[in-house]
Amino acid sequence: MKTAHSITLLCETLEVSRSGYHAWASGANQRRARADQTLRPKLRAVFAATRQSYGYPRMTVELRAKGERVGKTRVARLMREEGLQGRQRGRFRPRTTDSNHNGPITPNRLAQAGPITACDQVWQTDITYLPTRAGWLYLAVVIDAHSKRVLGWAFSPSLETGFVIAALLMAIRRRGGRCAPGLLLHSDRGVQYASERFRAQLAAHRITASMSRRGNCYDNARAEAFFSTLKIELVYRHDFQDHDHARQVVFEWIEAFYNLRRRHSSIGNLSPVDFENLKN
Repeated sequence: MKTAHSITLLCETLEVSRSGYHAWASGANQRRARADQTLRPKLRAVFAATRQSYGYPRMTVELRAKGERVGKTRVARLMREEGLQGRQRGRFRPRTTDSNHNGPITPNRLAQAGPITACDQVWQTDITYLPTRAGWLYLAVVIDAHSKRVLGWAFSPSLETGFVIAALLMAIRRRGGRCAPGLLLHSDRGVQYASERFRAQLAAHRITASMSRRGNCYDNARAEAFFSTLKIELVYRHDFQDHDHARQVVFEWIEAFYNLRRRHSSIGNLSPVDFENLKN
């Protein structure tokens, strides 16, 4: 009917956009559909390889790294159509920090430390919980605040002090058994970090302690961010049968995926290990 009426009038009458009509007329829609069909299996393969944890921003980066010319909008649309969802909501969280104790509270030295520009300037440590059918299992980690790498980790069925010390000693061993001069270790005000045993380890390795302000989770934001990622991308997707099952799955996720492969937008979409190697 375009010989008798203008394209504009026809589009208004039929309630279609001019751009949509021209795309159809030029065959662009068919070409895009064929390109999407080629991309879909690659999208599913990358999603599976990244532990079904990436949302569309990181999926876009991962696909581009594999040579695909894609945009975030297209990846988001295809993931939605394929039913690929990178995030799930959390559940009940038990209390892991007991700050009502008589142990010494260290000032928050992190706020005065200035910008973190290198590895081993600031480590951050914290405790979280893992639900299993055999009861709670607790996880302590030590993270390099610059590279986001998990340097040390340890599990315990109870909130005793020994496992936070084990996580610290593992981090020290990973750095060759020696701590960089001036290393600052930031934690919350929990009784484990204020204990005499933990403070003795800090003194023995010449590590300066720092603690968050009361009720301020943002002071230890990097550790909190790691735990959020752990829960969303791993824990809420699993039904741990017992403590051994949880230990095995979390260990493998930290060492084989998070440290080695998981991309972080805050460090140039590199993994923590790749970022450290680049810096070195």
